[in-house]
Amino acid sequence: MSRIVTIVVAIFVALMLVSSTVFVVDQRKYAVVFALGSVKEVIPEPGLHFKLPPPFQNVLYLEKRILTIETPEAERFITAEKMNILVDAFVKWRIKEPRLFYVSFGGDESRARDRMLQIVKAALNDEITKRTVSEVISGQRGHVMQAISSKVALEAKQIGVEIVDVRLKRVDYVEQINNSVYDRMKAERARVANELRSTGNAESEKIRADADRQATVILAEAFRDAERIKGEGDGKASAIYAAAFSKNPEFYKFYRTLEAYRTTFKNRGDVMVIDSNSEFFKYLRGPGASAGGAPAKK
Repeated sequence: MSRIVTIVVAIFVALMLVSSTVFVVDQRKYAVVFALGSVKEVIPEPGLHFKLPPPFQNVLYLEKRILTIETPEAERFITAEKMNILVDAFVKWRIKEPRLFYVSFGGDESRARDRMLQIVKAALNDEITKRTVSEVISGQRGHVMQAISSKVALEAKQIGVEIVDVRLKRVDYVEQINNSVYDRMKAERARVANELRSTGNAESEKIRADADRQATVILAEAFRDAERIKGEGDGKASAIYAAAFSKNPEFYKFYRTLEAYRTTFKNRGDVMVIDSNSEFFKYLRGPGASAGGAPAKK
């Protein structure tokens, strides 16, 4: 019985020793093999590998994929015109030299991230202090990111890191400058609006004055034409009257007298003080009557 137990224990110990000498490298990882505390080998290829059991050899795995570092909060920088702006940036990076990376940070990615943030902040400060706000925001933003990438890549290479990309997520004014910028924009828009209103009022007055002038001219021409037509009509009417009444002057006098009667005695309350033998009442006394009251001789 004791022999079986010894065999089982021996097999278990053997399996433990064998398992401690075998390790698998994932395609997303680097494997750094240590021999008594010093780096013996870096294995970038995935697969099954062997080593001596601890404590003679140990394995540390490092990330091979592209990693991202984002600034925890917007950093404040001063531009060339001494204005404060807030900048948010992010960096895409990966471990290029695992041995150098381990020597620099002991394989601790958090330390590497802190160091990368310091490098990026220094590069941002160098580039932003040389440019104006408009250049950083829009005019030369591409050049700024390219210059920052070059500086960060140069320093990152010394710690075994490759910089894939550096981007500015957000560039904004600080709150105090935001208010002044908004006020200035508001004042500028108000100035443009007032200028447009003034121009519009001037144009409207010009159009209104031209319309009034044209209306006056049209009315004057219409009144002139109306008076001319009226005068021509009156002239033709007078000619027709004259031609008609010249054929019988006595009838013309009679007709005009009746017209005078109608106009004079238009209302019941109208009163006239006049001699009844007046010529005006000639046709009221009878046909052919004279001014003296006796019938006119034929």
